[in-house]
Amino acid sequence: MTRRVVITADDLGREPGTTDVIVSLLAEGHVTATTLICVSPVAERAARLVGELGVLPRLHVTLTSERGLPRWRPLDGAASLVDPDGTLTDDPMTLGARGEAHDVIGEAEAQLGWMRERGPVPEAADSHAGTLYGLHGRSWLAEALHWCARHSLAFRLPRDPEPYIGGPLPPQLAAAHAQAVALADALGVSLPQTIATNRRGAHDLGSYEHLRDDYLRRLAALPEGTSELFLHPSSEDAVRGPDGIVRVWETRLLRDPVWHRALESEGVETVAGWWT
Repeated sequence: MTRRVVITADDLGREPGTTDVIVSLLAEGHVTATTLICVSPVAERAARLVGELGVLPRLHVTLTSERGLPRWRPLDGAASLVDPDGTLTDDPMTLGARGEAHDVIGEAEAQLGWMRERGPVPEAADSHAGTLYGLHGRSWLAEALHWCARHSLAFRLPRDPEPYIGGPLPPQLAAAHAQAVALADALGVSLPQTIATNRRGAHDLGSYEHLRDDYLRRLAALPEGTSELFLHPSSEDAVRGPDGIVRVWETRLLRDPVWHRALESEGVETVAGWWT
């Protein structure tokens, strides 16, 4: 067995700046996959641009809006997902407190239908802001896995969650995670070995070099099998505040010769999906 990694640029379609950066990174060969936010006004253009590159994005099931952007509206209009004005809340905890499973799956179905109408059916799905996993209240993992199985979709749920969480799960979460992995296996839903991303802000990181060192450490620690590193690259003017700085650093990382030399020296093969 060898070590393989999917290098994913999340949030295609978030807004024009992020979309243009991700399209450029795909064209340059610096990322091997991307995920599409279908509820964004930029989604149509984003899907067309990556389609011209021959790239099939994954469905980034999106149940919340983004702070700092005009709020998005769900495609299905489900009552438990929206605020009184009909837009998706930008607070995952609010969604976790009120979202109903039938509305969550109905919206995922609508977003998958949106992609199906515009091109090939995606091969996998994942969760924007981690809302499906129960990290912010209710978990819809079982429902999401059954939905993935119905549509023959792989799903971004790590077999080993420690590299993402940063340590062992609390016993209750560990039991729920083990049940979800067992359910995925029983349903035939493909999962990555592990997943990893940066979860710290600019203040905690301190500098680009610290971000790079952290990703180099994560790369070296990847286990046997196929894992996923997912990043959120963007341009300096697309995302304001500390989060924007980190997204710019991640764009820089993906073009950094030090990063590319590490990929080669670690002997990690880059691939487009963990289900292939």
